[in-house]
Amino acid sequence: MQRPLNQLLSEASIVFWDFDGVIKESVEVKSLAFQKLFLEFERDAVEAIGEHHENNSGLSRFEKIPLYLSWVGEPVTNENIKNYCNKFSLLVKQAVIDSSWVPGVLNCLEAYYKKKKFLLLTATPKREIDEILEELQISHFFIEVYGAPTSKLDAIRIALEGLEKHSKNAIMIGDSYSDYEAATNNNILFALRQTEFNLSLQKESMCLMFKDFNDE
Repeated sequence: MQRPLNQLLSEASIVFWDFDGVIKESVEVKSLAFQKLFLEFERDAVEAIGEHHENNSGLSRFEKIPLYLSWVGEPVTNENIKNYCNKFSLLVKQAVIDSSWVPGVLNCLEAYYKKKKFLLLTATPKREIDEILEELQISHFFIEVYGAPTSKLDAIRIALEGLEKHSKNAIMIGDSYSDYEAATNNNILFALRQTEFNLSLQKESMCLMFKDFNDE
């Protein structure tokens, strides 16, 4: 950790937030939902699906479900993808809402949101994340929310252009490779929330790392 997270937040004017694994402890919840979605298929494939999701939590279900369908030998058609995406949404939405908060995150959001521009980036479909944020009563923390199909990389670029802000004023808080790549490809600082699901990224990346928002 080069500088404390609080210091970086104080210095930044724009903060991009991931959701799963950063605001809510919902990475494993979604892993279980993906496995449940494919429970009728071979156990090895179901376990591989859960592991793949945990290692690639920042990817959209629209990218994962076609891959998982191919793994279990199901037709990768637009109709089948849509059907499985709808089933997944029904399985996971309430589970995400009910999942635990990342320690300290609510205090952090409350302390800084009036002083900074907070934007949320997620691989969750836009309509679904809007509904989740409303249910959790945290929509007011964010001036903009980006969800699938907009990629996180594109969302950062679009947001910076719209705000007419230089990348040096911004930081991304995430927990996955897609978060890290979205930040670095847009030349903004990246802070990695360390979890059991991103151990390889912790070893490979040279960035600020923290366990939760109570870290000093």
